[in-house]
Amino acid sequence: MNSAPLKISDTKNMAENLLARVSFVPRNGALVVGLYGDLGAGKTTFMQFFGNYLGIKERMLSPTFVIEKIYKIDHLDFDQLIHIDAYRLENSKELLNLGWGEIVKNPRNIICVEWADKVEDLLPKERVVLRFTHHDEESRHITLENV
Repeated sequence: MNSAPLKISDTKNMAENLLARVSFVPRNGALVVGLYGDLGAGKTTFMQFFGNYLGIKERMLSPTFVIEKIYKIDHLDFDQLIHIDAYRLENSKELLNLGWGEIVKNPRNIICVEWADKVEDLLPKERVVLRFTHHDEESRHITLENV
């Protein structure tokens, strides 16, 4: 969707507009957003803006060591934002130990998965993909895809 480099303010706008942009994605359960990109490409910054837009007041850090963090949200269509960082997972089956089978069925959940490529075989076909790449120190490319 975006091919020009994005500054931080642009990333914030994209995060705030994500739900409007993906409302047409068919789904039978949770809204799943896969975040793909190298270290430092902007995935966590995007999540901080997205969480802020959804009313999360605490600073969102990537849940690298706890793997999953659940935030209660008060949104018209959603009750929880579930932030997963799959970086430290040895294989996608470890995600099942976190209750993946249940949380992905709940249409009131938004699940954002950093390092989604590590658990791609468990992600639903109906998902949103955000690809992050470095442009320079102050900007990134973010591409929105619907799978």
